[in-house]
Amino acid sequence: MALKIRLARGGSKKRPYYHVVVADARSPRDGRFLEKLGSWNPMLAKDDAKRVELDGERIKHWLDNGAQPTDRVLRFLAEAGLAKRDAKSNPEKAKPGKRAQERAAEKAQKAADAAAAASE
Repeated sequence: MALKIRLARGGSKKRPYYHVVVADARSPRDGRFLEKLGSWNPMLAKDDAKRVELDGERIKHWLDNGAQPTDRVLRFLAEAGLAKRDAKSNPEKAKPGKRAQERAAEKAQKAADAAAAASE
């Protein structure tokens, strides 16, 4: 049985609240889980102590038993010092899209044509 440490959504519409749970990877997001390990309230300020609450002892137990955290939960665990998260690098993300590159090239061409016309 593949276990995941993941988020289960609670709260009302437009007021999200998440529980950090350990569950079978095949079970639905808000469905059956084995144990509640903490919570995340994204509505609170980022520096609020109650924004992310984790039970470190139980999380270590589940990690030792082979549970795999999702990316978002791994971020929380890394902040709490319970797990190590490797930095990811995506140099393509910073580049503008295809249409924006075309517009920039067109604008540069017009500027070059205007400069050439002005120098004559």
